[in-house]
Amino acid sequence: MTNVVLEGFDLVKRFGSTVALDGVGLAVGRGEAVAIMGPSGSGKSTLLHCLAGITRPDTGEVRLLGQRVDAMGERQRSALRRTRFGFVFQFGQLLPELPAEENVALPLMLGGVSRGEAVRRARGWFGPLGLGGMEGRRPGELSGGQAQRVAIARALVTRPAVVFADEPTGALDQTTGHDTMRLLVEATRGNDASLVVVTHDPQVARWCDRTVEVRDGRVLPGTGRGMAAGPYSGHDVQGHSGHDVQGRPGHDGPGSLTRILPGGNG
Repeated sequence: MTNVVLEGFDLVKRFGSTVALDGVGLAVGRGEAVAIMGPSGSGKSTLLHCLAGITRPDTGEVRLLGQRVDAMGERQRSALRRTRFGFVFQFGQLLPELPAEENVALPLMLGGVSRGEAVRRARGWFGPLGLGGMEGRRPGELSGGQAQRVAIARALVTRPAVVFADEPTGALDQTTGHDTMRLLVEATRGNDASLVVVTHDPQVARWCDRTVEVRDGRVLPGTGRGMAAGPYSGHDVQGHSGHDVQGRPGHDGPGSLTRILPGGNG
């Protein structure tokens, strides 16, 4: 597989007598959007946590651009999560006491960027994500969809290599969820990041280039290691779900994807 950004090898993770991951392998290509699907308790969230450096696997390896993530200490992995990874969660997890622009700027400030510069960069994401004029609103003054767009901006503000999204539309209605997934896929791809989405919803998975199915801690055969051709490759790419990239909801084809780039981001 060429242009691999993130890869897990033979991942095993146990919680007491429960085997959450049983020798899982997964590769994610540059700019690729991958959906991880499976029923509750299948191991899909544990897989995301291991790939993102939140949880260490008991055995196996996780590599980001060839660098061992699982071998890092907690401080190194924490720094990696602030700089090379971005996160979008089901309920956004925005800090209620901070205005939207500071919620977006927070990863930069935690990484040592001055508040003024971090907020300047954060503001550049509001227009492209349809949030113009909402920079000063606090999370309680935003709709669910607006809050998730703020979370998307926060995930991308550090220019990460990979964005992880755990049930990003789970708390939204169908129409808002549809729009959120469109923005999430377009924004990550437009900024040359890969996307890993954990979901139980086939409609969410259809937005991605490829679907990986997890059952009983294992990736089902044929859904883990391969990488779909990129959406700009000019090929009709068949994912596991049977929908080609050109047939994703809301798109007329690869060329219709919008590059969402922040203004004034330095």
